[in-house]
Amino acid sequence: MSGKVRIPALVVAVLALLVLPLGAVATGADGKPEVKLSKSQAGTGGSITVTGSGWRPHALLMMLICGQSSPDRGVIGGTNSCANADGRAVTTDEKGAFSKKLPVVEPPQPCPCVVHVATVTGQKADADAAFLVAGHEVEPLPKEDTSGRLSVLTDTRLDGSSGVLTWFGASPSRDFVFTVGNVGSLPVKDPVFQVGTSHGVFAPQWEEQQWRGTIAPGKKAQIELPVELSAGAHGDYTVSVKYGGKVLAEQPWGVGRPWGVTLFWILLFVVVPAAVFRIGMAVVDRVRPQGRSRPAGRWGSRPRSGGGHAGPRRSLRLPEVTVRMPKLSFSSTASSPHADADSDNRTNPTLPWFTPDSAPGTEAGQLSAPQENSPSTPTRKGNS
Repeated sequence: MSGKVRIPALVVAVLALLVLPLGAVATGADGKPEVKLSKSQAGTGGSITVTGSGWRPHALLMMLICGQSSPDRGVIGGTNSCANADGRAVTTDEKGAFSKKLPVVEPPQPCPCVVHVATVTGQKADADAAFLVAGHEVEPLPKEDTSGRLSVLTDTRLDGSSGVLTWFGASPSRDFVFTVGNVGSLPVKDPVFQVGTSHGVFAPQWEEQQWRGTIAPGKKAQIELPVELSAGAHGDYTVSVKYGGKVLAEQPWGVGRPWGVTLFWILLFVVVPAAVFRIGMAVVDRVRPQGRSRPAGRWGSRPRSGGGHAGPRRSLRLPEVTVRMPKLSFSSTASSPHADADSDNRTNPTLPWFTPDSAPGTEAGQLSAPQENSPSTPTRKGNS
């Protein structure tokens, strides 16, 4: 009997050893993201290995060393308490795990410090691990106000839409809407929230906004806070709300590119050169001479199309052609009286210093100088 009892007990023990690790792994995967450090403290200039599990697969994470923080209260001063310039980005694997080295630097706020790991895009998730920077000053954390505490009860959203002016570069604006509940013992009157917008991995710029109203203990209220970006802003932004030094909610905001500005510059570079070209052509048409004729050919200018009148060069050259033709076809002996007159006019040119009647050779009908043996040549009689 004793042997029959021991065998089932041994089998149960073995099965228990196999089931317990599986249950622990399942609990870790279904729980919140976890962060573990290779060292609990280290000096500046060194490095630690940060290991995480339970994160979303293929998620982009940011690792930072933050001061004035604790794992139970989180990063009190927000990312302004962290060494943002020396952070590291890491991407989880298919199982939601990662492992990467992080350099040790002094944060802008005194310790107690933590290694803060948070998602950059997608669903918000974060985790903290206690860490001590050796040689860095340590101060107690500020006292937590337990008189009135607000907690976000519902998912956040951004109400509103972009208008036509936003398409041309105006400032995008939305209303950040969320519901909070008072989990403290005293009412919260006119709470002051801090609203910040961040672009990418940069730290948000906080701006205080006061909500008018009173939230009694155990009651809830819907909060609407206006959010506005700078002119021409586009890309992926994150809107955060902080109360009492703790971040209450965050909401991603994808802002489209203002294509109207791009269209304006394209039209400017197309229309302005075209207008300048048209103005230049109009000026050229104004200053260009109107009576300029085409270069003449051999027989005068080319006649215009459409049966127009011939140019002035053609009307002047035609009589010259008719005058030269009789000279080629008739001899001087059989020429007509008109031809003899024309030949006399050509052979007896008029010099500028003589009149037509006193030109040399007009009396004798010759242009050459008088001969010595000519009877008309005067002779000198000398003294014998």
